[in-house]
Amino acid sequence: MPAPRITMRQLSEILRLKHQAGLSHARIAAVLDLSKEVTLQLLWAEYAAAHGAGALRYSQFCERYRRWRALQRRSMRQQHRAGEKLFIDYCGPTVPVIDPGTGEIHPAAIFVAVWGASSYTYAEATRTQSLPDWIASHQRALTYFGGCPMLLVPDNLKAAVTRASRYTPEVNDTYMEMARHYGMAVLPARPYKPRDKAKVEVAVQVVERWILARLRHHTFHSLAALNAAIKDLLVELNERRLQRQPHSRRELFERLDRPAMQPLPAEPYVYAEWKYVKPGIDYHVDIDRRLYSVPHALVGHRLEARITATTVEIFHKSQRVAAHARHGPGAHSTLAEHMPAAHRKHQQWTPGRFLNWAQAIGPATREVIRAQLEGRPHPEHGYRACLGLLNLARHYGNARLEAACARGRAIGSPSYRSIKSILKSGLDRAAVEATTETQALPLHANVRGPGYYH
Repeated sequence: MPAPRITMRQLSEILRLKHQAGLSHARIAAVLDLSKEVTLQLLWAEYAAAHGAGALRYSQFCERYRRWRALQRRSMRQQHRAGEKLFIDYCGPTVPVIDPGTGEIHPAAIFVAVWGASSYTYAEATRTQSLPDWIASHQRALTYFGGCPMLLVPDNLKAAVTRASRYTPEVNDTYMEMARHYGMAVLPARPYKPRDKAKVEVAVQVVERWILARLRHHTFHSLAALNAAIKDLLVELNERRLQRQPHSRRELFERLDRPAMQPLPAEPYVYAEWKYVKPGIDYHVDIDRRLYSVPHALVGHRLEARITATTVEIFHKSQRVAAHARHGPGAHSTLAEHMPAAHRKHQQWTPGRFLNWAQAIGPATREVIRAQLEGRPHPEHGYRACLGLLNLARHYGNARLEAACARGRAIGSPSYRSIKSILKSGLDRAAVEATTETQALPLHANVRGPGYYH
């Protein structure tokens, strides 16, 4: 008879502890570190070999084991309502997929989903058990079933549960969002309580025995080829009649779960990952080496980012505060409404805007502004000088600024500092004299002619 997961050493310890007064069943259970696929016949053989002539006979050995089992906690038979629960887990064994180019072996994980009422089963191979594969497997499973349950009952793997707890488990945000999209709730099994998901434990064992075992001699060079083989055997599995029942899993599914399950939503779920982010002093958050702006008032706050293949959304206390199109690495996306007022003004500065403003004052002012922009490694280096000239116009007026710029150009000094000095000293009111390059010297006695050098 098959035994539960127990080893020879553990059973010997149990038999010894049972005869010691004052030891509770909890203490006895504490020594169990159970393993699979062990039978009482095997345990007795090991026990007899270790104890020789003093060992118990097999019948006595089994009788003591049965007495011990009778003292263990009782297991309640679960009743599953039609269309209510879908149990999800991964098989323990993986299937090797060999890269035909490099010969590298990739172990493929086997995802299993089973309905509680009908035991109708879905299985597929995925590259990993990571969150993207986990969500995609759910989507394909629901499409295969043609509807949705009310409850998803997963194990406590990292892709589903961020913090396992018997009473208040924390479900991954992406997984929860996917469940809400399909109108489902998530109810993780209690940690270390396999009986909470006994239905999928049995389904995993059936998939391992009736599908994976039959594929053990096959060689697969792609995930698609492996899934094609699983799909064919899956049909056969669901069409087989259940033991001690006149129905197959498919027949029970059509009769029980299909009429009671929820329909699929009109729009498919768009995969999105969630992560916590905190903006720096530049009011941008870093997501995959890409920068996205948030309102500057939220600098230092802990925010949530929802990331899809095409969009990035930022949330603060469940309220969306920013939305950006997703862009390539090294780039940044900044929205004007997220910037402080001073930064917005700076963003509006352009060489063309400064030149248009200067043209409205006069040609000399325009040439001085052009000198500020063109004589720099980058036009933005001259923005401050241009703004300084703009402030001079507000203080002295456009006419005086135009005259000062004309004088500054005439003396070869069209800088902000020179223009400001001309206005401050009133030199802009004096007539602009000719430059030294064009002015002729008056004739006088000290002027030597060309003959002087012969």
